[in-house]
Amino acid sequence: MIDDSDRNAITTSLSAPSTPRLRLRRSGNATGLLDGGWWPRSANPVAELPGLILALDHLHGPVIRIVLHRGDWAPEPRRLGVEGRVVPVTYFTSHPSGSLAAFTGAADVHRIDLLVVPAEIMFDRADAAMSLAAERGNHLRAQQILDLCAGSAD
Repeated sequence: MIDDSDRNAITTSLSAPSTPRLRLRRSGNATGLLDGGWWPRSANPVAELPGLILALDHLHGPVIRIVLHRGDWAPEPRRLGVEGRVVPVTYFTSHPSGSLAAFTGAADVHRIDLLVVPAEIMFDRADAAMSLAAERGNHLRAQQILDLCAGSAD
């Protein structure tokens, strides 16, 4: 049995949002599987998502939903309080590991797909992975980029 009180709980970070380590593809008609890369400092969505949400709000309009891979994050809050509003967060095993989908806008919903670089990755590899994810015309999936950059030199 699922406890509905947990489903409706709003989780809010007690710390100020951190500045996200984020690289986005320049806007335009560029095609690709990913819109950029994000390198969080931990796998805790309560600590990491507020800063990312605020950055995406500024660039693309209000974030209305975040989708993550179940198993990449702990804990797994379903509703995140960010600057006085609630952003739903959903977790799916079918969503690709190492990626995030953010939905922005109100009437005209826009999807932003990001590579999520694991927090423990060294700077050079994380930087290379985010650069590749943000490259115009990139057709590599998140896991392919992570695998490719894991083999690069420090």
